[in-house]
Amino acid sequence: MKNRIMILLLSLFVLTSCASQSSDSRNLVEQPYKKREFLLGTYVQVRIFDKGKEDLLTPAFELMKRLGNEIDSNDDQNESEIDKINEASGKKAVVVNEEIFYLVKKAKEYSEESNGKFDLTIGVITQLWHIGFEDAQKPTQSEIDQALQLVNYQDVELDEQKHSVFLKKEGMKLDLGAIAKGFITDKVVEFLQKNGVTTAIVDLGGNVFVLGHSYRGADIPWTVGIQDPNKARNTEVGTLLGVNASFVTSGIYERYLKVNGEVYHHIMNPKTGYPFDNELAGVTIVSEKSIDGDGLSTTVFALGLSEGMKYIESHKGVEAVFVTKDDKIYKTSGVEKTFELDKGSGYFLGE
Repeated sequence: MKNRIMILLLSLFVLTSCASQSSDSRNLVEQPYKKREFLLGTYVQVRIFDKGKEDLLTPAFELMKRLGNEIDSNDDQNESEIDKINEASGKKAVVVNEEIFYLVKKAKEYSEESNGKFDLTIGVITQLWHIGFEDAQKPTQSEIDQALQLVNYQDVELDEQKHSVFLKKEGMKLDLGAIAKGFITDKVVEFLQKNGVTTAIVDLGGNVFVLGHSYRGADIPWTVGIQDPNKARNTEVGTLLGVNASFVTSGIYERYLKVNGEVYHHIMNPKTGYPFDNELAGVTIVSEKSIDGDGLSTTVFALGLSEGMKYIESHKGVEAVFVTKDDKIYKTSGVEKTFELDKGSGYFLGE
């Protein structure tokens, strides 16, 4: 079981509450308006429960596509803003739009706060391994050693007034994949709220945001299930409750590379150039903003169980559920009452 956890997805799926209908002034539909597409390297879905808001689905997806192209584009005819920064490394600063500058700034803040365990300049390492793509391969030690010389968040220079980004060493590369989906999730939620949506679910793969209360009642929270990494999709290890909350998961089991019987996952250690190796199979972060959930989930995964628990407990308004490789579940104090373990899951609570 331990080996199988390493190569299976720990994702989130949203379950509607089974409580009875309560007094509710919202004008909702029971069957949501919904749209689903393959974007950002995963299947994304938006479900809106507010009556008459169906027309917001198309612009919401257009927003996701635009931001995705600005952050990470494989189309040579449409270079992303991040591509432009990387290409100018060691040469000149690049002026970017306000949204991308904010994203880079947040990534650097998480790099600083984690003392480099999260590092926005990990791009040279992730490009070497390229895990998740057809050309994925294990680099040689000399290739890793050379690439590590270009990984240092302190060599990213930001100009607040000009909204410019400068990578001081030629060959440096930003990789914002660790927080990009969280950033985009927040932007979609913001767009929906500005257009009068009170009740919705925004699902970008491992990033889920539940807006408002459940459609079943104005005082009923959503029930969010945490996927069992040992079972088929939609099989949960437990559930959490949430209102206006982000649920973000990082794990080691969907994107991976197997070489000579050894499995290498995609969450890279900026200090060694290899995947992090600890007792965690996955961690789910509950927060107000999805971009924070993204940054914290990667950071906490790097820290491991014990230090990761302490790290989250020190952050107000943030909670976490940890799933280990040996089938134990640990949770921070703030979700003691809202997390419910599925008794038939085969997992048990750690102390």
